[in-house]
Amino acid sequence: MANYAALFEDEDDIFGGSPKSKFMDVVFNANNDIVRAELEKMIEKMATMEAMLEEQYGENLDRAIEQYKFEHQDECNNILKSIYIEVMGTILSQSE
Repeated sequence: MANYAALFEDEDDIFGGSPKSKFMDVVFNANNDIVRAELEKMIEKMATMEAMLEEQYGENLDRAIEQYKFEHQDECNNILKSIYIEVMGTILSQSE
């Protein structure tokens, strides 16, 4: 996955907001079928990742995730921003 977060170091730059706010703008204004398909892909991916992690962490999965997130806040935030931008770009590239 590419790191697009650098585009949004200043959340009020030329794009006019944070990756999250622009993602929400796109999701609520783009073609409904395209958005649904992308959200389905994201949820399927999350389900697969959760199954993989449960094999390793078992019942402590939520605790392990929170601990990792706490210990790697900056990295997780950058990945989150990149995911917002990547999915937004996918949606926009398929829109009419």
